[in-house]
Amino acid sequence: MYSCLLYEVRPDGVATITLNRPDVFNAFNDAQSYELQDALKQVARDASVRAVVLTGAGRAFCSGQDLKAAREAEAAEGQPRSFYDSLHKRYNPIIRAMRALPKPLIARLNGVAAGAGCSLALACDAIVASTDASLIEVFINIGLVPDSGSSWFLPRLVGTLKAFELCTLGSKVTAEEALRLGLVNQVVAPDQLDEAAYGLAARYAAAPTKSIGLIKQMLNKAGAATLDEMLDYEAYCQQIAGESDDYREGVQAFLDKRKPEFKGK
Repeated sequence: MYSCLLYEVRPDGVATITLNRPDVFNAFNDAQSYELQDALKQVARDASVRAVVLTGAGRAFCSGQDLKAAREAEAAEGQPRSFYDSLHKRYNPIIRAMRALPKPLIARLNGVAAGAGCSLALACDAIVASTDASLIEVFINIGLVPDSGSSWFLPRLVGTLKAFELCTLGSKVTAEEALRLGLVNQVVAPDQLDEAAYGLAARYAAAPTKSIGLIKQMLNKAGAATLDEMLDYEAYCQQIAGESDDYREGVQAFLDKRKPEFKGK
């Protein structure tokens, strides 16, 4: 189905999207960016998918833009590419789709996440990292500025001072330092990465999916909202959650003193 991605849905409702250009550390060419947009639409539409794992093939998560492919495209077109158009057509739709996805999205960070690849990891809802993994805002090293959402995610996660340092010095952040800074949720040995990432995904897949989607919307909104606005929005979202089948199942399971069996509805 895809030339640059692997896509799989497991019986437990966990979908895996794997960036599959390992020879270039899963750097983005045009095809991979458009295929990822499509895969994100697929998991959003598929009711059987309750959680998503995003990862990279081989030794890297994603090394950002494939500069060689970009140079070749410029040569073929006979003109410099438009960074503005590239971001609006290729990268920004990916980040928007990830944040709008009403299902938990977990990064299985198996190696380096650089540039737009770093942004891609930070746009996930949770990050489980291998000790071999690292993150780097590499843009400054080629005279560019952070894009694909990094300028939004980083200061919210680590504060303005640290975000400025990471963006302007292009320093590599190890997995252990990323955990200390609050950039990742877990760090495990490479041979434990699948167990940790898919164990977390399975927990989410068995959870009340609609509630998780609403929580994600609330946290997205909270950064730019006032307390009064959030109080109103909480009430709005709580009404939706309170009308769900999962809420009814959760209450009944509590009364029955049993574990709830959520269906994501």
